[in-house]
Amino acid sequence: MTAEGLSTRFTELVGVKYPIVQTGMGWVSGPSLTAATANAGGLGILASATMTYDELEFAIKKTKTLTDKPFGVNLRADASDANERVDLMIREGVKVASFALAPKKELIAKLKDHGLAVIPSIGAAKHAVKVASWGADAVIVQGGEGGGHTGPVATTLLLPSVVDALGGAGETSIPVVAAGGFFDGRGLVAALSYGAEGVAMGTRFLLTSDSAVPDSVKQEYLQRSLNDTVVSLKVDGMPHRVLRTELVNALENGSRAKALIAAARNANEFKQMTGMRWTTMLRDGASMKKSGERSWQQIIMAGNTPMLLKAGLVDGNTEAGVLASGQVVGMISDLPSCDDLIQSIMTQAHARLDALASLR
Repeated sequence: MTAEGLSTRFTELVGVKYPIVQTGMGWVSGPSLTAATANAGGLGILASATMTYDELEFAIKKTKTLTDKPFGVNLRADASDANERVDLMIREGVKVASFALAPKKELIAKLKDHGLAVIPSIGAAKHAVKVASWGADAVIVQGGEGGGHTGPVATTLLLPSVVDALGGAGETSIPVVAAGGFFDGRGLVAALSYGAEGVAMGTRFLLTSDSAVPDSVKQEYLQRSLNDTVVSLKVDGMPHRVLRTELVNALENGSRAKALIAAARNANEFKQMTGMRWTTMLRDGASMKKSGERSWQQIIMAGNTPMLLKAGLVDGNTEAGVLASGQVVGMISDLPSCDDLIQSIMTQAHARLDALASLR
């Protein structure tokens, strides 16, 4: 039996049945996972940061052959070819543009003019207010429990602070999607009670049968407890939640000079793999420094991220790569399909909503 839909302003905005988002995880969120999520009634998001322009074009076209439902693309707002990627999305009829860094007002306006919903990810209430004033249609707010790049404030505090800063959960505010620590229907209902209008999940979707991550790596995740992640500054210079591994422990205990040398080496490998020119990478770096709060040392270390994640999540080499993960990994013990996962979440959510209604 198919779970009943759950309509929120977010589901109406993006045209999906259930208020569940599969986040754009680099090397993980490809056409198969994105389409599987979309077909299951959620919003799947392609991760383009680790794709060349041509790879992104192929991924969008491939996803369209696998689903006729809405899906999104996650972009780096500071990428030197961001405008070209936006033009591609417009031509291909992509419905949603998500961003890890806040896009400029002009880029938001361009996307909205062509009918795309613009949904940046933010980590503080002031950033939510800023992108809302620039015309963003919704925001994803990730608490410190989340995997990958993350902040220090827990979802249970960050989420209500953002909802309040945007004017509450009323019609005059933009929808808020909660991320960081979500994996089941109880979490969805909790997020709704805080004023969110959906949840976004990364680690939970990574650990599905539709994910292309090697099975051996998935088993590595399933063996972990709630205490088996660490927020490291040694992966790429920014707070990055990953699984504790021997490599991560070595990075944590290593010297800053060695970390910079390794980052430069990995950046060169990423350049060769993608065909990017050094001038393009330097221009991207300058753009990152101008648009954010990163030092040049952090920008150099950012070269670590794509290759270390690829080694772990694509090549399955957990000794040479890192595995981004939310704390929620300690609550996950199975590998359902995206459809089974979303159905179980929604069935539990409706049961919890019914139970809460009976308390009146």
